[in-house]
Amino acid sequence: VQLQASGGGLVQTGDSLRLSCALSGGTFRMYHMGWFRQAPGEEREFVAAINWNGDTTYYTDSAKGRFTISRDNAKNTVYLQMNILKPEDTAIYFCAADANIQDVRIRPDHWGQGTLVTVSS
Repeated sequence: VQLQASGGGLVQTGDSLRLSCALSGGTFRMYHMGWFRQAPGEEREFVAAINWNGDTTYYTDSAKGRFTISRDNAKNTVYLQMNILKPEDTAIYFCAADANIQDVRIRPDHWGQGTLVTVSS
């Protein structure tokens, strides 16, 4: 399984950004998908997850109300819509996949390469 994340960039406080992550080498609908991030000098942390058919989502507290995770099983792609971005959202964002809905939020089996999001104040 390979995961390719894209969509990062430099934005200003209050702006929006949508990250995408395409899965290849596996059957997308068999995987629950997640997003993590790692800020400079910090540990990687969970951001959001979505189950295989998209009817259940999970968010860390800092993402609730601002970020939305979604997926398109026809395109083998998971998205993270990020609104009202803040400087503290600056991080490398990683997508992840796992066949277990619990593990995708804690220790997913598959990781993408990461995409950098920088929010200027």
